[in-house]
Amino acid sequence: EVQLVESGGGLVQAGGSLRLSCAASGFTFNGDDWYAIGWFRQLPGKEREGLSCLSSDGRTDYADSVKGRFTISSDNAKNTVYLQLNNLKPEDTAVYYCAFRNGRCGVMVQMPRMADKWGPGTQVTVSL
Repeated sequence: EVQLVESGGGLVQAGGSLRLSCAASGFTFNGDDWYAIGWFRQLPGKEREGLSCLSSDGRTDYADSVKGRFTISSDNAKNTVYLQLNNLKPEDTAVYYCAFRNGRCGVMVQMPRMADKWGPGTQVTVSL
């Protein structure tokens, strides 16, 4: 069974940076089957929103709201996907989740319900 665990969240001042990690296990990429890892967040009182996605072919997708500030990457040897958060703002305060999909990213950033499995989340708090 696919398992995802996020880490790297915490308290940071506005303008600072964090790197979130998503450690994935329970699946194998055989070179033919597609998979994707996406990053999402849920702000207080709002629905979960997509931020970025990385497919097994190396393609990436970003939400317009974070393009230029957030960067997705992976370390295949560690089976880990990262989200680099730069120039953080108080409105970035949220629980950040990674998710797995049996397929390519497609429009998962726009439609979080396309995700098949979710991690438990990690809290990011940006102070003034």
